[in-house]
Amino acid sequence: MLLQFALSAVSGQTLAPIRKPPFNEPLEKYNMPPAPPRKIETSPRMISQFGVFTSFQANVDAQGNNILGDAANEPSISVDPTDGNKMMIAWRQFNSINSDFRQAGWGYTTDGGVHWTFPGVLQSVFRSDPVTKSDEAGNFFYLSLQSDQNTSFFCDDVWRSTNGGQTFTEQSPDQAGHGGDKEWFTIDTTGGTGHGFLYQFWTGFFACDFGEFNRSIDSGVTWQSPINIPNNADTGAM
Repeated sequence: MLLQFALSAVSGQTLAPIRKPPFNEPLEKYNMPPAPPRKIETSPRMISQFGVFTSFQANVDAQGNNILGDAANEPSISVDPTDGNKMMIAWRQFNSINSDFRQAGWGYTTDGGVHWTFPGVLQSVFRSDPVTKSDEAGNFFYLSLQSDQNTSFFCDDVWRSTNGGQTFTEQSPDQAGHGGDKEWFTIDTTGGTGHGFLYQFWTGFFACDFGEFNRSIDSGVTWQSPINIPNNADTGAM
């Protein structure tokens, strides 16, 4: 019985189909141009109660009000491990519900999420797939996918904030982080030999240039040449 099972397993591995690109997964696509300028109107921000939890709206104007007619999705939140009252959220920013042109928006809080400040977007260009992390010192990192009108490339950039998410600085030139669509990353905070290293993974079929994985040993200023992950790894978290 054991021998038959072993032979079946080997046979199954031999006859396993070759992995095909995940074309059923929606790719980022530049569909519409940026929305034209418009008069900004506001309403009271949303405060939502669910049991013992209270949710406070983060994408608000300078006075803390909801901005009518804009939208945000795919949020990614990080908390400063040295001060739990300091957090930042990144999201896909849509300046108008009449256009799916998206940018890299973010907000930060200093009082545990009760009040939020929305400084704007990283750049006035097409960006998507936001991912955020914080290191052990409380610096925030923002990984962002960039493309163009022809979606001729899918490349990632890392931005860092050393002031609690108030401002972000791009760590390397555009597209220098390699990467690709459906990216994710993490920071080594173990205190070992890789402490502070950044590790990034993305969908290899839609890479900036090649590969599926790379790392940075200098907080995202430079990135090593991408490599492939064994055993056909697909999208996931790190």
